[in-house]
Amino acid sequence: MLDGAPWRPATSRGRAGRCWTVSLIFPREGGIFADGPTRFHVRARSTLGNGQRRGDACVAPTINDNDPPPEIQLPHPSIQVDVFGKTDLGQTRDHNEDTFIVADLTRDKASLLPEVRHHDIGDRGSLFMVADGMGGAAAGELASAMAADLVHSHLASAWREDPDNSLEQFALRLREALEIANRRIHSYAGQRPEVKGMGTTATAAGVLGTHLIMAQVGDSRAYLIRNGEAVQLTRDQSLTQRLVDAGEMTEEEAERSERRNIILQALGPEPNVVIELTIQELRLNDVLVLCSDGLTGNVKGDEIAKVVTANPEPADACSELISMANDRGGPDNITVAIARFTGDALKAPGRDSEPSYLVYQLDEALDDAETEEYQIGEDDQDPAAIRDFQRFIIPAMIAGLVLAMVAFYFATRA
Repeated sequence: MLDGAPWRPATSRGRAGRCWTVSLIFPREGGIFADGPTRFHVRARSTLGNGQRRGDACVAPTINDNDPPPEIQLPHPSIQVDVFGKTDLGQTRDHNEDTFIVADLTRDKASLLPEVRHHDIGDRGSLFMVADGMGGAAAGELASAMAADLVHSHLASAWREDPDNSLEQFALRLREALEIANRRIHSYAGQRPEVKGMGTTATAAGVLGTHLIMAQVGDSRAYLIRNGEAVQLTRDQSLTQRLVDAGEMTEEEAERSERRNIILQALGPEPNVVIELTIQELRLNDVLVLCSDGLTGNVKGDEIAKVVTANPEPADACSELISMANDRGGPDNITVAIARFTGDALKAPGRDSEPSYLVYQLDEALDDAETEEYQIGEDDQDPAAIRDFQRFIIPAMIAGLVLAMVAFYFATRA
């Protein structure tokens, strides 16, 4: 049978149909999808009419024996994503320092137009990101916008042109994009006293095939909603989270603490940053939620799960979550991006598929090779470090040379 229809002899021009053998041809392993594209050929057999053997397919004899076998292309296993993002000023702030980006990396499109809001995950994947800026005045708004633009532009160039489209290389390029964004923001602020110290959080999700790679800096968050339950995929890089990890504070105490907004890392304030990568295998109907602390400071994870489960459309879920945060005071900017995954390439969730926080370790050899390739260029140099070198290191070298010459002079005289 094929597609549920039994094979039967066909007749044409008054004689029994000729039988053909259907051969399933599977590609080699190692593609993005485990099953890969599937083709089958129809090949001629010499048996006619009722003499067909078990497994032979009978079709009308419209093809000559000397003709090449016809090829029928079956659909590729695919993953579709429905995604939306929304940001809101909140109830107390006078400007919005949050931003988000939704991008189809395969087709190089970043927007909320219908072609991006619903698209197939291609061989170069997709990017979703939320950033929460800081720095006062327009500095925070600038930092988050720069981060989103720099991360997307690097992936749209370096990753799309990379001959290696493996999952590990994708994770490396994602981390690399955040590192470049950090250096550029730091360099920019170092040359402009009015925005010195500006920075931004960054929670970036890269989807490739059936896997989700998270890159985390700061305390914006990512949740995965599966079977109506929310699991936090990121860990806050904050003082209170550090105290919770050390056993000096409970989760409940951390939520009420006045120090909950003190973060230990951000893109921009320092020349170097530690980016934490985590990985998750996607399952059918999984929902990814990225959000700034303007949401999580007022709406808990289980409440997020209920809203997302009750609102299949990501746009509706985004609006309801933002309304909930505003109804509870809205003390900060609120940003939410939601992506729902479907498609026949995804397995149905089972008992052994509970999502969890899982750190992704890159191969050290590959990591070192890429680090050497992307050394800091002139545009990435830290102006403050250059000034320090000119003011202190060069004079010290000259002084050392003079002392050495004096010592040599007295040594030769003796």
